[in-house]
Amino acid sequence: MAERSTAAVDVADNSGDEPLAAKADKATADGVAKAQEPADDSKSDADSERQGAEPPIATPELHSGHKLARRYRLEECVTRLDGFSSWRAVDEKLRRAVGVHLLPAEHPRARSVLAAARSSALLGDPRFVQVLDAVEENDLVYVVHEWLPDATELTAMLAAGPLEAHEAYQLVSQISQAMAAAHREGLAHLRLTPGAILRTSSGQYRIRGLAVNAALRGITSDRPQRTDTEAIGALLYAALTQRWPYERDAYGLSGLPKGVGLIPPDQVRAGIHRGLSELAMRALVNDGATASRQEPPCTTPDELAKAVAAMPRIRPPEPTFTALPEYQRTTYQQGTYGRPGPHAGLPPTQAVTAVPPRPLQSRTGKALKWGVAALLIAALGLGSWQLADTLLDRGSDTGDTKTSQPNDEKAPKKSDPKPLHIADATVFAPNGSGIEPEGVPNSIDGEPGTAWITGQYRDFANFGNLPQRKDGSGIIVDLGSVKDVSGIGIDMYRSGQTLEVLAAGEDASDPATLSDFSQRMTKLAPAEGKLEATLDKPVRTRYILIHITSLPTDGSADRFRGGISEIRVTG
Repeated sequence: MAERSTAAVDVADNSGDEPLAAKADKATADGVAKAQEPADDSKSDADSERQGAEPPIATPELHSGHKLARRYRLEECVTRLDGFSSWRAVDEKLRRAVGVHLLPAEHPRARSVLAAARSSALLGDPRFVQVLDAVEENDLVYVVHEWLPDATELTAMLAAGPLEAHEAYQLVSQISQAMAAAHREGLAHLRLTPGAILRTSSGQYRIRGLAVNAALRGITSDRPQRTDTEAIGALLYAALTQRWPYERDAYGLSGLPKGVGLIPPDQVRAGIHRGLSELAMRALVNDGATASRQEPPCTTPDELAKAVAAMPRIRPPEPTFTALPEYQRTTYQQGTYGRPGPHAGLPPTQAVTAVPPRPLQSRTGKALKWGVAALLIAALGLGSWQLADTLLDRGSDTGDTKTSQPNDEKAPKKSDPKPLHIADATVFAPNGSGIEPEGVPNSIDGEPGTAWITGQYRDFANFGNLPQRKDGSGIIVDLGSVKDVSGIGIDMYRSGQTLEVLAAGEDASDPATLSDFSQRMTKLAPAEGKLEATLDKPVRTRYILIHITSLPTDGSADRFRGGISEIRVTG
């Protein structure tokens, strides 16, 4: 049951959709939709999402054990709605769980579902649940996607209570950045609900159903960026308050009280981070934020991501340690075992507790005391003998008094390495290859849960064997000025990447090619989860290159992806 709750498709959940998707058609003159409740609550949300009256279509009659393409074995039906069904299945070729959407080829939305699935598969962004296959076969259309049994839905997280400020900050930051990247490629979600957001065990948020969930339900929008931005604002609002920001209950959350309108989160619940509260209002309310700040509204995911980045960073909470219980004495009393209790009718007598002997006064304690004393006397004698022997050796040396001094006193002591401040980081793309630069700041932000991630490459581990990527990729670290570097630490996004660490010359200025980094700090070798290196001799440099030449597999044998989570430099 836990697996189904975390990875099942969320397209069957109808509640609370109208304020997020259907309002996209209610535009004002300035091109921004007004947040309002539907006029008729008697209609179901599913009816409000459909773009026209469609005759009911029979869902294909399939059963557990049925195989698609002699490879995908259906296990459990998790959704059956509007002529399509969604299943948990097993990819028998790669021996892994997958999800499958099924609908008949004559379904009016079959072509749009295929097109949406193939467009989403081309994105290849690890922040989204990946589409693995989209096929029309034997009068059936089916879409195969990743299945994440170890992830947790945002719906389940909110059922336990509102999120802590740092977790809510991570949610809106990662989701807005991911959707900004999707919109740059012309893809929209249009159905961002708590059920579409998954949190992995490593703390990363992933979005499922990009373009596909909307196509399955026939949802469209004239302003998809505004629709998705408002949906992200609703998710942040719910994460802060555990309330849905509209009057109706949805996704297991209570709505706002009738007649009060959309009020800021910090007026719904005490103790909410004010910056996050205003950010939620900027994404939800079209006429700007709360009256206290008058910040402009965020109408696209990219604007929202920039607003999140401009906020002061919210630190994670300090770890709490549970205090150990106080020591309690036992009630054991010597000499009372087997003693009969008082006779009935007689007054109770007070039990007398025998006082145990003082420490080290028993026979065993005295023996232990004399043994410790003997060891101390022996240690003192040995120390005195070694001291006398050292003094005699010094006295017998008739050479120069300067050379009789220990050499250790003249040798300089090495100071402990100290962290060096990293002023900037940029992507290493020597041939103008356009390698993803968006997440580079994540590698120096001090947060292990964020990372710079490469695109997904096929067939070859060395960046797809593409000519413009022959020199690999990586990150160039700028220390701001020339400094003595004695060590480096790197947290990898994924194990198995082949990399080396190089440093530019002391007089280098804005190095961009591999030949600009002439000083080697580590050898070229595969790295596991972390790379820690301490140099025998410090290197004087301003620019350091973490150079990746080969990527590990990304879920299948012919797809590859890598990245860097955190970089630390010591001097």
